[in-house]
Amino acid sequence: MRHIATFCGNCNCGCPELFVDDSAVPEQRIIITDDFGQRIQMSLPQLADLVADIRKGVLDEVLLTVR
Repeated sequence: MRHIATFCGNCNCGCPELFVDDSAVPEQRIIITDDFGQRIQMSLPQLADLVADIRKGVLDEVLLTVR
Protein backbone atom coordinates (compact mmCIF):
# COMPACT_ATOMS: atom_id res chain seq x y z
CA MET A 1 0.00 0.00 0.00
CA ARG A 2 1.15 3.50 -0.83
CA HIS A 3 0.71 6.05 1.93
CA ILE A 4 -0.86 9.27 0.63
CA ALA A 5 -1.81 11.35 3.68
CA THR A 6 -2.14 11.38 7.46
CA PHE A 7 -5.08 13.43 8.72
CA CYS A 8 -3.67 14.50 12.05
CA GLY A 9 -0.02 13.74 12.48
CA ASN A 10 0.33 15.84 15.61
CA CYS A 11 0.49 12.83 17.87
CA ASN A 12 1.37 9.17 17.92
CA CYS A 13 -2.20 7.96 18.49
CA GLY A 14 -2.95 6.19 15.21
CA CYS A 15 -4.40 9.08 13.23
CA PRO A 16 -6.65 8.46 10.20
CA GLU A 17 -4.67 7.80 7.02
CA LEU A 18 -5.27 7.50 3.29
CA PHE A 19 -3.59 4.78 1.22
CA VAL A 20 -3.71 3.51 -2.37
CA ASP A 21 -3.46 -0.24 -2.86
CA ASP A 22 -2.46 -0.66 -6.49
CA SER A 23 -2.80 -4.45 -6.23
CA ALA A 24 -6.45 -4.33 -5.06
CA VAL A 25 -9.43 -4.61 -7.37
CA PRO A 26 -10.40 -1.15 -8.69
CA GLU A 27 -13.52 -0.99 -6.49
CA GLN A 28 -11.36 -1.30 -3.35
CA ARG A 29 -8.17 0.50 -4.33
CA ILE A 30 -8.55 3.52 -2.01
CA ILE A 31 -8.21 2.76 1.71
CA ILE A 32 -8.95 5.08 4.60
CA THR A 33 -8.01 3.85 8.06
CA ASP A 34 -9.17 5.34 11.33
CA ASP A 35 -7.54 5.55 14.73
CA PHE A 36 -9.55 2.55 16.00
CA GLY A 37 -8.07 0.07 13.51
CA GLN A 38 -11.06 0.12 11.16
CA ARG A 39 -10.86 0.82 7.46
CA ILE A 40 -13.04 1.60 4.50
CA GLN A 41 -12.22 0.78 0.91
CA MET A 42 -13.54 2.58 -2.13
CA SER A 43 -12.85 3.15 -5.79
CA LEU A 44 -10.97 6.11 -7.19
CA PRO A 45 -14.19 7.56 -8.69
CA GLN A 46 -15.84 7.34 -5.25
CA LEU A 47 -12.90 9.23 -3.73
CA ALA A 48 -13.17 11.81 -6.51
CA ASP A 49 -16.87 12.30 -5.68
CA LEU A 50 -16.03 12.70 -1.98
CA VAL A 51 -13.33 15.27 -2.73
CA ALA A 52 -15.66 17.18 -5.08
CA ASP A 53 -18.39 17.30 -2.42
CA ILE A 54 -15.90 18.51 0.18
CA ARG A 55 -14.71 21.25 -2.17
CA LYS A 56 -18.34 22.30 -2.73
CA GLY A 57 -18.81 22.65 1.04
CA VAL A 58 -21.15 19.69 1.55
CA LEU A 59 -19.53 18.87 4.90
CA ASP A 60 -19.23 22.43 6.16
CA GLU A 61 -22.57 22.27 7.97
CA VAL A 62 -21.55 19.06 9.76
CA LEU A 63 -18.41 20.75 11.05
CA LEU A 64 -20.39 23.73 12.31
CA THR A 65 -22.91 21.58 14.20
CA VAL A 66 -20.29 19.46 15.98
CA ARG A 67 -18.27 22.29 17.41
